[in-house]
Amino acid sequence: MAQDYDVYLKKADSAYWAKDYTLAEEYFKLAFAISTEKHLYNAACAASLANDFDVAFDWLNLAVDKGFTNINQLQRDADLSSLHGDKRWPLLLEKVQGKLDILEASYDKPLQQELIQIFYDDQDIRHKFVEAERQYGYRSRVKDSLIQVMIKVDSINLVKIKNILDTKGWVGKDRVGEQASATFFLVIQHSDLKTQQQYLPMMREAVKAGSASAANLALLEDRVALGEGIKQVYGSQICYDDKSEKYYVCPIEDPDNVDKRRAEVGLGSISAYVKNWGIIWNPDDYK
Repeated sequence: MAQDYDVYLKKADSAYWAKDYTLAEEYFKLAFAISTEKHLYNAACAASLANDFDVAFDWLNLAVDKGFTNINQLQRDADLSSLHGDKRWPLLLEKVQGKLDILEASYDKPLQQELIQIFYDDQDIRHKFVEAERQYGYRSRVKDSLIQVMIKVDSINLVKIKNILDTKGWVGKDRVGEQASATFFLVIQHSDLKTQQQYLPMMREAVKAGSASAANLALLEDRVALGEGIKQVYGSQICYDDKSEKYYVCPIEDPDNVDKRRAEVGLGSISAYVKNWGIIWNPDDYK
């Protein structure tokens, strides 16, 4: 049954990226007939885009019941914008906020807000960059200009994050929430190799203490490995071949067992992951 669940999720994901949102919703329904422990938010996004508002709200409410509390993501996610005019939308936000008020009673709120702002500064420019690539191709003046903006944003963010890490340590979700805490990984992941090497041991200790994500650590481990000239372990880093003008998975250690290693840290299958770059994963072809 677990295999069936994964198959349905992969098909739902493929349909979503193909913009066949009705089909994606149907595959999510098949998956949820087996389990509703995960992926409810993504499914609600597909239902929203398919204009099936009743199902979208059902899945969002169930996601909240099972622990989803990222109100910033709810409010900013374009996939859910069609729900904003529905009378159930403010009730959903009120429900999430009620849970947050209890959950965040002991949070360092000023630090949380600072980290969340850095999070969106980091992600917003990258969303624009990805959209520019889809619209104008791998090489374009628009992308080149966005790269310059990204470099500036990253340098500003890094100064802020290093100051927090050096004075407060790797602040976990128990003090600022999951999204805010993930900001440390994002900014370090997008920094230079020397900085990544400097804070990698701190993130390893944070994962052991439950203050950071093992899946995020895997991505940083891969990036540092490639930066040091050795093969990555989890297959998270994607390269681009100028000659063929195609993406490919950067060198991996033991590609036959990469999915096993990914599962151990909470990452999905590599075949589903690389579809985002138009890559079809076949370990034999890859080798």
